[in-house]
Amino acid sequence: MSRTAFVFPGQGSQAIGMGKDLYDHSPKAREVFERADAALGFSLSGLIFAGEQETLNRTDNAQPALLTASIAVLAALKELRPDALSEPALLAGHSLGEYTALTAAGSLRFEDAVKLARRRGELMQKAADAHPGTMAAVIGLTTEKVEAIASRYGVTVANYNCPGQIIISGETAKVDAAADAMNEAGAKFTVPLQVAGAFHSPLMADAQEGLNEEIQKTPVQAARIPVIANTDASLLKDDPDAIRAELMHQLCHSVQWIRTLQKMQEQGIDTFVEIGPGNVLTKLIRRTLPQARTITLGTLADLEAL
Repeated sequence: MSRTAFVFPGQGSQAIGMGKDLYDHSPKAREVFERADAALGFSLSGLIFAGEQETLNRTDNAQPALLTASIAVLAALKELRPDALSEPALLAGHSLGEYTALTAAGSLRFEDAVKLARRRGELMQKAADAHPGTMAAVIGLTTEKVEAIASRYGVTVANYNCPGQIIISGETAKVDAAADAMNEAGAKFTVPLQVAGAFHSPLMADAQEGLNEEIQKTPVQAARIPVIANTDASLLKDDPDAIRAELMHQLCHSVQWIRTLQKMQEQGIDTFVEIGPGNVLTKLIRRTLPQARTITLGTLADLEAL
Protein backbone atom coordinates (compact mmCIF):
# COMPACT_ATOMS: atom_id res chain seq x y z
CA MET A 1 0.00 0.00 0.00
CA SER A 2 1.34 3.43 -0.97
CA ARG A 3 2.37 5.77 1.85
CA THR A 4 2.59 9.50 1.25
CA ALA A 5 4.63 12.31 2.84
CA PHE A 6 4.09 16.04 2.42
CA VAL A 7 7.20 18.27 2.39
CA PHE A 8 7.37 22.05 2.56
CA PRO A 9 9.99 24.36 0.97
CA GLY A 10 12.29 26.82 2.67
CA GLN A 11 13.63 30.25 1.82
CA GLY A 12 14.64 30.66 -1.82
CA SER A 13 11.41 29.35 -3.34
CA GLN A 14 9.55 32.64 -3.01
CA ALA A 15 8.30 34.45 -6.12
CA ILE A 16 6.06 37.45 -6.74
CA GLY A 17 2.55 36.25 -7.57
CA MET A 18 2.84 32.91 -5.76
CA GLY A 19 -0.57 31.72 -4.62
CA LYS A 20 -2.56 34.42 -6.44
CA ASP A 21 -4.37 31.85 -8.61
CA LEU A 22 -5.36 29.96 -5.46
CA TYR A 23 -6.43 33.19 -3.73
CA ASP A 24 -8.71 33.92 -6.70
CA HIS A 25 -10.24 30.43 -6.96
CA SER A 26 -10.23 28.96 -3.44
CA PRO A 27 -12.05 30.71 -0.57
CA LYS A 28 -10.08 28.59 1.91
CA ALA A 29 -6.76 29.68 0.40
CA ARG A 30 -7.91 33.31 0.39
CA GLU A 31 -8.75 32.97 4.07
CA VAL A 32 -5.16 31.85 4.80
CA PHE A 33 -3.72 34.99 3.18
CA GLU A 34 -6.24 37.18 5.02
CA ARG A 35 -5.38 35.56 8.35
CA ALA A 36 -1.68 36.21 7.71
CA ASP A 37 -2.35 39.88 6.94
CA ALA A 38 -4.36 40.23 10.16
CA ALA A 39 -1.77 38.42 12.29
CA LEU A 40 1.14 40.51 11.02
CA GLY A 41 -0.69 43.84 10.88
CA PHE A 42 0.24 44.63 7.28
CA SER A 43 -0.65 43.40 3.81
CA LEU A 44 1.69 40.47 3.33
CA SER A 45 -0.60 39.29 0.54
CA GLY A 46 -0.20 42.61 -1.26
CA LEU A 47 3.59 42.22 -1.13
CA ILE A 48 3.37 38.61 -2.36
CA PHE A 49 0.98 39.35 -5.22
CA ALA A 50 2.14 42.74 -6.44
CA GLY A 51 5.33 43.77 -4.63
CA GLU A 52 8.94 43.92 -5.73
CA GLN A 53 10.92 40.68 -5.85
CA GLU A 54 13.81 42.34 -4.00
CA THR A 55 11.49 43.28 -1.14
CA LEU A 56 9.95 39.82 -1.01
CA ASN A 57 13.43 38.27 -0.92
CA ARG A 58 14.23 40.04 2.35
CA THR A 59 14.53 37.40 5.02
CA ASP A 60 11.85 38.95 7.24
CA ASN A 61 9.36 38.94 4.33
CA ALA A 62 10.29 35.74 2.52
CA GLN A 63 9.82 33.50 5.55
CA PRO A 64 6.23 34.41 6.53
CA ALA A 65 5.36 34.68 2.83
CA LEU A 66 6.51 31.14 2.08
CA LEU A 67 4.79 29.69 5.13
CA THR A 68 1.55 31.45 4.16
CA ALA A 69 1.71 30.46 0.49
CA SER A 70 2.40 26.83 1.38
CA ILE A 71 -0.44 26.60 3.91
CA ALA A 72 -2.70 28.23 1.29
CA VAL A 73 -1.82 25.44 -1.16
CA LEU A 74 -2.69 22.89 1.52
CA ALA A 75 -6.02 24.62 2.19
CA ALA A 76 -6.84 24.73 -1.52
CA LEU A 77 -5.95 21.04 -1.89
CA LYS A 78 -8.37 20.09 0.88
CA GLU A 79 -11.10 22.32 -0.57
CA LEU A 80 -10.78 21.69 -4.31
CA ARG A 81 -9.34 18.15 -4.49
CA PRO A 82 -10.18 16.49 -1.16
CA ASP A 83 -10.00 12.93 -2.51
CA ALA A 84 -7.04 13.35 -4.86
CA LEU A 85 -4.35 12.27 -2.38
CA SER A 86 -4.24 10.00 0.62
CA GLU A 87 -3.70 11.53 4.06
CA PRO A 88 0.06 11.99 4.58
CA ALA A 89 1.71 9.57 6.97
CA LEU A 90 4.64 11.93 7.63
CA LEU A 91 5.52 15.60 7.20
CA ALA A 92 8.79 17.53 6.93
CA GLY A 93 10.02 20.93 5.85
CA HIS A 94 13.38 22.35 4.84
CA SER A 95 14.59 24.96 7.36
CA LEU A 96 11.75 27.54 7.44
CA GLY A 97 9.59 24.79 5.97
CA GLU A 98 9.76 22.95 9.29
CA TYR A 99 7.53 25.66 10.75
CA THR A 100 5.09 25.06 7.90
CA ALA A 101 5.16 21.31 8.53
CA LEU A 102 4.43 21.82 12.22
CA THR A 103 1.55 24.11 11.28
CA ALA A 104 0.17 21.50 8.89
CA ALA A 105 0.51 18.93 11.69
CA GLY A 106 -1.55 21.07 14.07
CA SER A 107 1.38 21.58 16.42
CA LEU A 108 1.55 25.34 15.77
CA ARG A 109 -1.48 27.55 15.27
CA PHE A 110 -1.21 29.30 11.90
CA GLU A 111 -1.21 32.83 13.33
CA ASP A 112 1.51 31.91 15.82
CA ALA A 113 3.57 30.26 13.09
CA VAL A 114 3.42 33.19 10.71
CA LYS A 115 4.44 35.58 13.49
CA LEU A 116 7.30 33.28 14.47
CA ALA A 117 8.42 33.10 10.83
CA ARG A 118 8.40 36.89 10.60
CA ARG A 119 10.36 37.23 13.85
CA ARG A 120 12.78 34.48 12.77
CA GLY A 121 13.53 36.43 9.58
CA GLU A 122 14.01 39.70 11.45
CA LEU A 123 16.40 38.14 13.94
CA MET A 124 18.36 36.30 11.23
CA GLN A 125 18.85 39.57 9.35
CA LYS A 126 19.95 41.34 12.53
CA ALA A 127 22.43 38.55 13.33
CA ALA A 128 23.72 38.64 9.76
CA ASP A 129 24.33 42.39 10.04
CA ALA A 130 26.16 41.96 13.35
CA HIS A 131 28.17 38.89 12.26
CA PRO A 132 28.61 39.04 8.47
CA GLY A 133 28.90 35.76 6.66
CA THR A 134 27.76 33.84 3.62
CA MET A 135 26.95 30.39 2.24
CA ALA A 136 28.09 28.35 -0.75
CA ALA A 137 26.87 25.22 -2.49
CA VAL A 138 29.41 22.46 -3.05
CA ILE A 139 28.52 20.27 -6.02
CA GLY A 140 29.93 16.83 -6.77
CA LEU A 141 32.10 16.19 -3.72
CA THR A 142 31.59 13.43 -1.17
CA THR A 143 30.08 14.29 2.18
CA GLU A 144 33.21 13.09 3.96
CA LYS A 145 35.50 15.39 1.94
CA VAL A 146 33.18 18.37 2.42
CA GLU A 147 33.05 17.79 6.18
CA ALA A 148 36.83 17.40 6.45
CA ILE A 149 37.58 20.58 4.48
CA ALA A 150 34.85 22.55 6.26
CA SER A 151 36.34 21.57 9.61
CA ARG A 152 39.83 22.55 8.47
CA TYR A 153 38.70 26.03 7.38
CA GLY A 154 36.37 26.71 10.31
CA VAL A 155 33.09 26.70 8.42
CA THR A 156 29.88 24.75 9.05
CA VAL A 157 28.02 22.26 6.88
CA ALA A 158 24.64 24.02 6.86
CA ASN A 159 22.51 21.80 4.61
CA TYR A 160 22.91 18.19 3.57
CA ASN A 161 20.55 18.67 0.61
CA CYS A 162 21.14 15.57 -1.50
CA PRO A 163 24.08 13.38 -2.51
CA GLY A 164 26.53 15.65 -4.30
CA GLN A 165 24.93 18.91 -3.11
CA ILE A 166 26.02 20.24 0.26
CA ILE A 167 25.85 23.81 1.56
CA ILE A 168 28.58 25.37 3.71
CA SER A 169 28.16 28.44 5.90
CA GLY A 170 30.35 30.80 7.89
CA GLU A 171 32.46 33.94 7.76
CA THR A 172 32.80 35.10 4.16
CA ALA A 173 36.58 34.83 3.85
CA LYS A 174 36.53 31.33 5.39
CA VAL A 175 33.73 30.15 3.11
CA ASP A 176 35.58 31.49 0.07
CA ALA A 177 38.80 29.74 1.12
CA ALA A 178 36.97 26.48 1.88
CA ALA A 179 35.21 26.62 -1.48
CA ASP A 180 38.55 27.03 -3.27
CA ALA A 181 39.91 24.04 -1.35
CA MET A 182 36.87 21.97 -2.29
CA ASN A 183 37.33 22.81 -5.96
CA GLU A 184 40.95 21.68 -5.67
CA ALA A 185 39.79 18.48 -3.92
CA GLY A 186 37.62 17.51 -6.87
CA ALA A 187 34.29 19.30 -6.55
CA LYS A 188 32.57 19.79 -9.91
CA PHE A 189 32.05 23.41 -8.88
CA THR A 190 31.07 25.62 -5.96
CA VAL A 191 28.42 28.34 -6.09
CA PRO A 192 28.23 31.36 -3.77
CA LEU A 193 24.64 31.76 -2.57
CA GLN A 194 22.80 35.07 -2.60
CA VAL A 195 21.86 35.07 1.06
CA ALA A 196 21.84 37.68 3.80
CA GLY A 197 24.13 35.78 6.12
CA ALA A 198 25.62 32.52 7.40
CA PHE A 199 22.42 30.63 8.17
CA HIS A 200 22.50 27.30 10.06
CA SER A 201 25.88 28.14 11.56
CA PRO A 202 27.10 29.41 14.94
CA LEU A 203 26.96 32.97 13.53
CA MET A 204 23.17 32.73 14.03
CA ALA A 205 23.54 32.29 17.82
CA ASP A 206 22.15 35.76 18.57
CA ALA A 207 19.14 35.10 16.34
CA GLN A 208 18.48 31.73 17.95
CA GLU A 209 18.68 33.26 21.42
CA GLY A 210 16.15 35.95 20.54
CA LEU A 211 13.89 33.50 18.73
CA ASN A 212 13.95 31.12 21.70
CA GLU A 213 12.28 33.77 23.84
CA GLU A 214 9.40 33.85 21.33
CA ILE A 215 9.25 30.06 21.02
CA GLN A 216 9.05 29.69 24.81
CA LYS A 217 5.97 31.94 24.82
CA THR A 218 4.28 30.22 21.88
CA PRO A 219 1.74 27.43 22.49
CA VAL A 220 2.97 24.12 21.04
CA GLN A 221 0.68 21.10 20.76
CA ALA A 222 1.34 17.44 20.03
CA ALA A 223 1.49 16.87 16.28
CA ARG A 224 -1.50 15.20 14.60
CA ILE A 225 0.88 13.76 11.97
CA PRO A 226 4.55 13.00 12.82
CA VAL A 227 7.10 15.55 11.57
CA ILE A 228 10.70 14.55 10.79
CA ALA A 229 13.08 16.94 12.57
CA ASN A 230 15.60 18.92 10.51
CA THR A 231 18.50 18.60 12.92
CA ASP A 232 18.57 14.86 13.64
CA ALA A 233 15.80 13.23 11.53
CA SER A 234 13.94 12.14 14.65
CA LEU A 235 10.15 11.74 14.72
CA LEU A 236 8.35 14.63 16.39
CA LYS A 237 4.76 13.89 17.43
CA ASP A 238 3.47 13.51 20.96
CA ASP A 239 5.96 15.58 22.95
CA PRO A 240 5.50 19.37 22.67
CA ASP A 241 8.74 19.89 24.61
CA ALA A 242 10.69 17.93 21.97
CA ILE A 243 9.05 20.00 19.22
CA ARG A 244 9.94 23.22 21.00
CA ALA A 245 13.51 21.99 21.57
CA GLU A 246 13.92 21.27 17.86
CA LEU A 247 12.86 24.82 16.95
CA MET A 248 15.20 26.20 19.63
CA HIS A 249 18.12 24.24 18.15
CA GLN A 250 17.53 24.57 14.43
CA LEU A 251 19.04 27.91 13.42
CA CYS A 252 22.61 27.11 14.45
CA HIS A 253 22.66 23.50 13.27
CA SER A 254 22.63 21.61 10.00
CA VAL A 255 19.52 20.77 8.00
CA GLN A 256 19.80 16.99 7.66
CA TRP A 257 17.65 16.70 4.54
CA ILE A 258 19.27 13.53 3.18
CA ARG A 259 18.71 11.77 6.50
CA THR A 260 15.15 13.14 6.62
CA LEU A 261 14.31 11.57 3.26
CA GLN A 262 16.03 8.32 4.16
CA LYS A 263 14.08 8.19 7.43
CA MET A 264 10.85 8.65 5.48
CA GLN A 265 11.81 5.86 3.12
CA GLU A 266 12.55 3.60 6.10
CA GLN A 267 9.06 4.42 7.36
CA GLY A 268 7.58 3.09 4.11
CA ILE A 269 7.06 6.38 2.28
CA ASP A 270 7.07 5.94 -1.50
CA THR A 271 5.23 9.11 -2.61
CA PHE A 272 6.53 12.59 -1.80
CA VAL A 273 4.33 15.65 -2.36
CA GLU A 274 5.98 19.09 -2.30
CA ILE A 275 3.39 21.55 -1.00
CA GLY A 276 4.22 25.19 -1.81
CA PRO A 277 5.96 27.40 -4.36
CA GLY A 278 8.61 26.01 -6.68
CA ASN A 279 10.04 22.53 -7.00
CA VAL A 280 13.37 22.70 -5.13
CA LEU A 281 12.55 19.82 -2.79
CA THR A 282 11.19 17.67 -5.61
CA LYS A 283 14.57 17.89 -7.33
CA LEU A 284 16.39 16.99 -4.11
CA ILE A 285 14.11 14.01 -3.54
CA ARG A 286 14.70 12.70 -7.06
CA ARG A 287 18.47 12.91 -6.58
CA THR A 288 18.34 11.23 -3.17
CA LEU A 289 15.63 8.61 -3.77
CA PRO A 290 15.46 8.04 -7.54
CA GLN A 291 12.77 5.35 -7.25
CA ALA A 292 10.36 7.55 -5.28
CA ARG A 293 7.22 9.01 -6.81
CA THR A 294 7.18 12.81 -6.60
CA ILE A 295 4.33 15.30 -7.00
CA THR A 296 4.70 19.10 -6.94
CA LEU A 297 1.72 21.18 -5.83
CA GLY A 298 2.13 24.94 -5.89
CA THR A 299 -0.44 26.29 -8.34
CA LEU A 300 -4.08 25.92 -9.32
CA ALA A 301 -2.96 24.11 -12.46
CA ASP A 302 -1.02 21.61 -10.34
CA LEU A 303 -4.13 20.87 -8.29
CA GLU A 304 -6.30 20.52 -11.39
CA ALA A 305 -3.77 18.10 -12.92
CA LEU A 306 -3.91 15.71 -9.93
